[in-house]
Amino acid sequence: MSGGPVAQSTGGEPDGRRGPRIVISQKVAVGVVYVAGLFLSTLDMTIVNVALPSIGRAFSVPSTGVDTVSISYLVSLAVFVPASGWLGDRFGGKRTLLTAVAVFTLGSALCGMATSLGELVAFRILQGAGGGMLASVGMAMLLRAFAPGERVRASAILSIANGLAPTLGPVVGGLLVTSVSWRAIFYVNVPVGVFATVFGLLYLRNEPARPAERFDLTGFLLAGTGLGLLMYGVSEGPERGWTTAPLTACLACGAVLVVSMIVVELRKEFPMMDVRLLANRLFASGTAVMTVESVAFLGTLFTLTLYLQDERGMTPLAAGLTIFAEAMGVVIGSQLASRFLYRGLGPRRHLMLGTVGTSTAIALMSLWHEDTGLWWVRLLLFFMGLAVGQVFVATQSASFATVTSSSSGRASTLFNVGRRLGGATGVAVATTVLVSATGGSAGAGGAPDMSGYRAAFLTAAAINLLGLYAATRVSDADAASTIPAPRTGRRKHQLRRKRRPPALTRPVDHTPENA
Repeated sequence: MSGGPVAQSTGGEPDGRRGPRIVISQKVAVGVVYVAGLFLSTLDMTIVNVALPSIGRAFSVPSTGVDTVSISYLVSLAVFVPASGWLGDRFGGKRTLLTAVAVFTLGSALCGMATSLGELVAFRILQGAGGGMLASVGMAMLLRAFAPGERVRASAILSIANGLAPTLGPVVGGLLVTSVSWRAIFYVNVPVGVFATVFGLLYLRNEPARPAERFDLTGFLLAGTGLGLLMYGVSEGPERGWTTAPLTACLACGAVLVVSMIVVELRKEFPMMDVRLLANRLFASGTAVMTVESVAFLGTLFTLTLYLQDERGMTPLAAGLTIFAEAMGVVIGSQLASRFLYRGLGPRRHLMLGTVGTSTAIALMSLWHEDTGLWWVRLLLFFMGLAVGQVFVATQSASFATVTSSSSGRASTLFNVGRRLGGATGVAVATTVLVSATGGSAGAGGAPDMSGYRAAFLTAAAINLLGLYAATRVSDADAASTIPAPRTGRRKHQLRRKRRPPALTRPVDHTPENA
């Protein structure tokens, strides 16, 4: 990200201020706080799974009951994401984002101090509230801080967080649970959260609030309850059975509430969930691609974890280190995307390349056996990460090109709702396919059966191809403002800047960057 820290000397001025004073670019300030918060909230979706057996033993709770620790967090995310856009607009981005990070950090500390399962679940809900708020508010602030032509570079940083966090979860969780305690998986969030909060207080700029817009209580209740029920349903469906009466009622009620929310919100001037934004073809197409990619990506990560541990007998740490090849692919792929491919191919072809590449890599995983060489496993994981990095960067860069700055908060809310629901759906689909294809033995200590894993990989690859249609609907002309200028032009601009007099010989301009 451009715009690094700039030291400005203020010593010797008549008002008595002492220098030097450090001014941080808003691109850096927003990026640091948002990426730190996003990384932690995404990490917590997977890091806890490794610790569930230890938590169950600590509180004398059977394995069938301890999964509420994970599900309560996912449901809380779904409930509070809809309100995040309004909160950011109403109280200003800085105040809302830092409150969200502080709430998440406090929830993490309380989770580590929990003395019963009930307390832990309650504190996980608090964590989810903070995580749900920060995702949309931080993205909206990032969109405002970066000009459209610079967003591809910001997206590369976000993609690293989105790609690394789910993969690092099992690795970090396994290390902490084995070497320290299950409580450490929550305490590890605290220093990062405190740093992000203090850094934001010092360097984030206040954004103008819009207090005239009233809180859409009806929209919040319909969206929060409907999405919460759907998140609970897709999370519990594989465990309890999709045809059981409680699960069927839960999913049906959630769907009815979401449909009702859409009908109600279409009639409001200032809706909580501005579904009218989905009439914007570019935004709707990018959101659809990200949602489908989240289904395939997290569903595949879940399947990989079971394949490596249950089928091949690897420890959680060894399995996590093997899957880390995928994270490295995302990191490198994101840099290739932001520096070369997005500009060279254009958003439409770039998205199509990433979608097809992801499906190809996942489909090839269906050829694995119980004794497939780990070099082949890591190679395919790396290739999948490369492709996923293209999709992450392109969707986050292009999707908001035709969304106005005033609508960016609500657009970020819709984008993140799709991403969160997509991830939960991916794990649910993978679990259901594994159980159906292996007669209920996969992941439950039954006899090894590769048919379930092959079916799960092929299903994820097929689902991901649905994103290819959405990618074809992306118009390069609509997203033209997000395509960076050729490097030759940028070099000339940098040379011109180098010829200017030193910064200290010019008066300091205190005008906000985004005024």
